[in-house]
Amino acid sequence: MTRRRRLPAWLVTGLLRPLAGDDERVEYWVRHVRTGVLLTQLCGWTTLAHLFFAPSSPQVDLGLLALAGGVVLLSPLLLALPLRQMMRDLRGCLLFYGWSLATTIVVALGARLDGGTSSPFWTMLFVTLAFMAVAYPPVGVALTGAGMALAHLFVVADEIDSHVVFTASVMAVFTICCSFTSANHWAAQDRQVLLLRAQEALATTDPLTGVPNRRAFLERLERAVGRAGAGERAVVCIVDLDGFKAVNDLEGHAAGDAVLRAVAEALTAAVRETDTVARLGGDEFAVLADALLPADDAVLADRLRAAVAAVGAGHGVTASVGRALVGAGDDVAGVLHRADAAMYRAKAAGGDGVHELAG
Repeated sequence: MTRRRRLPAWLVTGLLRPLAGDDERVEYWVRHVRTGVLLTQLCGWTTLAHLFFAPSSPQVDLGLLALAGGVVLLSPLLLALPLRQMMRDLRGCLLFYGWSLATTIVVALGARLDGGTSSPFWTMLFVTLAFMAVAYPPVGVALTGAGMALAHLFVVADEIDSHVVFTASVMAVFTICCSFTSANHWAAQDRQVLLLRAQEALATTDPLTGVPNRRAFLERLERAVGRAGAGERAVVCIVDLDGFKAVNDLEGHAAGDAVLRAVAEALTAAVRETDTVARLGGDEFAVLADALLPADDAVLADRLRAAVAAVGAGHGVTASVGRALVGAGDDVAGVLHRADAAMYRAKAAGGDGVHELAG
């Protein structure tokens, strides 16, 4: 069992949730890192300017110069990391948490060297908290903000008095505000992801039968055509229903819709989970099967025919099935043309049959 699995579930989901699952979200986080580097640079240069215009003792200046100079020189190195890959897994979360921890240490030490609570440097912690609000999950914001408040109490301050406690309390309140902002940000992102997935499903699913629609089938067939160039086999079967018009005319469209749904379920049950069953429109379906042995092509087509005959027996519905192999050098239109032509030959032969048209 890994260390992550031993963590409480709420901590894993609230602290280590993935940052990005698509290219658009990845780019968002890459821009966020660039913004953070810019803010870090501004804070570093502001510190250097403060040291030159408001110098203190030479010993303190030397330590602060080393800290500020290190920030200015080292923070751009973050941009050399493989950020686009990191944002897709836990490395993205760990980058931000490590960054904030390092920032807290540097700011707390700098403020301590510059006079403790009388130094203006500790206020940079608020910049980090604001940056966190649009980067971390709410639990991460709360825990990191609490760490910053403790750093102010026990590192920045020489002694804990009412002034220090008040400042730490303000930081805690600001952390709560940032946590609410983070929660709203992540909730909005989750809603947007759900909406996009719903829209994608609607755009690629036939609403009556629940199987992929013509658009989704053509996209998958195009990928199969591309793989055929590398020697991978694929077979397309066009399944057109015989006698379906009579169902609509004699039994009504509700009965016809029920038959279409039953046919879709029967075809799906007759193929593997990796195969695609789609409704092209009307009473025409299509099946795309990858990685079949040549001897299995005819078996698949006949299994599709038999599946339709079984569910359509009570309505006089059968199927004419046209089969075409996806070959190297094919295009989508050519494969569909051959499968359609084969289907029409099966229908011309009386229906309830299978025909193949070679490329």
